[in-house]
Amino acid sequence: MLHEKTIKRHRKKRSLLKKKKNQTDFTLVAIVVILIVFGIIMIYSSSYYYSIDMYNDSTHYLKKQIVWGVLGIVVMMIVSRIDFHIFNRFALLIYIMSLGFLVLVLLVGKEIKGAKRWLIIGPVNFQPSEFAKLMIIIVIAYIASKMVSHLDKYRLMMFILFIIGIPTALVGATNMSTAIVVFAIGVAILFVAVPKVYKLMLITALPGAVGAVLGILLAGYRADRVKIWLEGPWTDPLGKGYQTIQSLYAIGTGGLFGTGLGQSMQKRGFIPEAHNDIIFSIVCEELGLFGALALIILFILLIWRCMVIASNCSDLNSLLIVVGVMAQIGLQVIINIAVVTNSIPATGMPLPFISYGGSSLLFLMVEIGMVLGIARRSKISKAG
Repeated sequence: MLHEKTIKRHRKKRSLLKKKKNQTDFTLVAIVVILIVFGIIMIYSSSYYYSIDMYNDSTHYLKKQIVWGVLGIVVMMIVSRIDFHIFNRFALLIYIMSLGFLVLVLLVGKEIKGAKRWLIIGPVNFQPSEFAKLMIIIVIAYIASKMVSHLDKYRLMMFILFIIGIPTALVGATNMSTAIVVFAIGVAILFVAVPKVYKLMLITALPGAVGAVLGILLAGYRADRVKIWLEGPWTDPLGKGYQTIQSLYAIGTGGLFGTGLGQSMQKRGFIPEAHNDIIFSIVCEELGLFGALALIILFILLIWRCMVIASNCSDLNSLLIVVGVMAQIGLQVIINIAVVTNSIPATGMPLPFISYGGSSLLFLMVEIGMVLGIARRSKISKAG
């Protein structure tokens, strides 16, 4: 009788451990869902008048973003149930596909406001540069983890940088800031993987700086943006400095507590398409400094949760995947806020989970799904 009770206790304990091992990281899920809901609310608020002007429907962008948000959450949960290592088998194919899309967008991409960044696939506008970010995370994390014992050799590091450099150059042809993010994601992964960081810094500093300078010099409008940033936006208030000035007006008007949700003046035609990359300025205007800080704290919590998951990864490949996702989100947030506050020259960079955009949100959710899948197999889950 005593023996049977002992067996039952052991079975119950094993069952509990098994359940805990497969637990979803609800902290991360909650942070991401809050960010998406926050983004949808702000997209509705910032696009309200623009939607009426363009489509005679104040909910045009709201409805589309809700669809993308729901689809993104479904995709995230599906991906979280898949062992991401399966993507490693197709790393070469994913790399070639990404390069193919990037070349295709240069040849037959849809041009919007002078930039060819979109491919039209049926009813969907797809940005290949978003796929390139995901591709770099998967491919470089896989290569670095497989060859980690040889990563102190210059030749191998240069080969991996060459792999990163091709999509970076293709993205940079039309989108400099996204190219910087793609390159930085790859370098961040290598930074964690290589045993001697100074070697990596030696061989990335010069090519990175040269690439950035060439990217600016070869496109006249980029040089103009740098010039207006150095001279100040008020030197051309109705031209190249217009959007920056309106953004700063919005931030200044918001003060500590904001003008109230939906009460922004700058979104009423002063800031064009305020629901896109410049949406953070509307957050500042309507919700004030406290609202902006609350949003920044949400991003910090997201990065913190990813760091917890990274520190408990069961293998190097998983760790590098999480590092890549953290690098992407962190960089995009920093660049976006820096542009809105005129801390760096103007450039197009969506605020993750907040700015309007389907393909951007969908690929982010795939990445978060991969992190959730890693968390399910990490030491956190095993320990309960």
